[in-house]
Amino acid sequence: MVRRFSVSSTVALAAILGIGGCTLLLAQEPAPGRGGGNAAARPASAALVMKVNFQPAVPGKTEQLPFVQANVADPNLELKQYGAGKEVLTNAGNEAQFIPFSAWTGMATGPFALTFRHKTSLLDLTGGAKIRWATKSSGFHAVRPVVKLADGSMFVGDYSSENVAMMIVTEFPIATVRWVKLDPMRVVTLGSPGPNNQIWVTPDLSKVDEVGFADLIPGSGHGTGGWVHVGAIEVYGKSVPRVAATSGNQ
Repeated sequence: MVRRFSVSSTVALAAILGIGGCTLLLAQEPAPGRGGGNAAARPASAALVMKVNFQPAVPGKTEQLPFVQANVADPNLELKQYGAGKEVLTNAGNEAQFIPFSAWTGMATGPFALTFRHKTSLLDLTGGAKIRWATKSSGFHAVRPVVKLADGSMFVGDYSSENVAMMIVTEFPIATVRWVKLDPMRVVTLGSPGPNNQIWVTPDLSKVDEVGFADLIPGSGHGTGGWVHVGAIEVYGKSVPRVAATSGNQ
């Protein structure tokens, strides 16, 4: 079940989004022992395996600039840009609107995807894996999840965050997402063999190389109209050391 919530007070959203330099707060698990025998049968929660937060490339330099590797706070994460991804800009944030430093896509002239690759680990996003992110959108634009597998194939999900009024935090279980193959050069969806104009595929998410987001509509420029903000991403699942994953394929 998708959990979606919005925050309307400065204090509450500051706590969630980490305005002022903090990162996203994780939801607390219920205390153990409540619920009797059913509690013992609950599957273990997925662990936080990737936390993507954004920052100015040069400390204190907050004007709008192209979004680059130095904007990714964690040095263990590599930024990958597809389609019009190099046209995505930074946004310094707006405390009055509860928006942290983020990626902003209004000047992208085509569809794009931005993904993040951990230098030492693949990700196992099966089972109870989930994604939590902070997003805001305008017009009919939507933030969609993207995964790239170790074999190089790339997919975009049917889950979308479309929250025009304000930046909010949403989370969704990856097991509920339906996937479509994605052309990484043009960032357009592709069909798959099958009857009735088949598009849905079932990728093996046990060895995911990159995780990120896409917007499949060109931006409309500054002002309201059409764009997305993405302020932070958390990915929950299992880490798979790249050396072990490579050895297992031999």
